[in-house]
Amino acid sequence: MAFKLPDLPYAYDALEPHIDARTMEIHHTKHHAGYTSKLNAAIEGTELEKMKVEDILANVSKYSTAVRNNGGGYWNHKLFWEIMSPDGGGQPSERMNIHKAIMRDFGSFDKFKEQFSNAAATRFGSGWAWLCVDKNDKLFITDTPNQDNPLMDLADKKGTPILGLDVWEHAYYLNYQNRRPDYISAFWNVINWDQVTQNYNDANEGASKF
Repeated sequence: MAFKLPDLPYAYDALEPHIDARTMEIHHTKHHAGYTSKLNAAIEGTELEKMKVEDILANVSKYSTAVRNNGGGYWNHKLFWEIMSPDGGGQPSERMNIHKAIMRDFGSFDKFKEQFSNAAATRFGSGWAWLCVDKNDKLFITDTPNQDNPLMDLADKKGTPILGLDVWEHAYYLNYQNRRPDYISAFWNVINWDQVTQNYNDANEGASKF
C-alpha cells in the first residue's frame, strides 16, 4: 500500500472535554482510515503509487474524483491530528514566528481568531477552514468544500496550509449536534501552536523572515 493511516500523537480521550473520545475514535479509525484505503485503491497500479501525496494534490485536476476526494481526505486529516494537542490552546508565544506573522498580517490575534472562526462557521455544508502561507510568505485564511484544500491546483486560493479545522458534521456531531460555533470555539483550546509554528517555518522558509 502506498499510504498508511498515521497513528494519533495522543490518546483518543486526550482532547476532552473539547473534543470527545468517541468522536476522535470514529473520526480516526473510520473516516480517516476510509479515506486512506480508498486513496490506495484509486491509485493502485498507477504511477501515483510512487508519488508523495502533496505532488498528487498539486496536479489533482488530472486525476479521478476518487483521487481528489480521498487524497484530500488523507492529507487534511493527517494535518488536523498534528495541529491539536492536549497541551495546546491559548495564543502562540510572542517569541514564535507564527505569532509575529499573525500580528504582521492580521494586526492582532483577536482579529485573526475572528476571521478564522468566521470562515469555519460560514463554510456551507461540509468542508474545512484553513490558515495558509502564500508564495510571498504572507498568511491568509480561506475555506474549501468537501475534502479539497489549498494545495490543489484547482483551489480558488492556493497556498500551504499550516492550520486546518474540519467542519464536516462527523467531526463534532456526537458532542455538539448542530452547534458548529460551539465546536469552533472549543477548537481554540486544543491548537498545538508549536506544530503550527513548525508548519509555518517549513513553508516558504518562514523561519528566515524575522
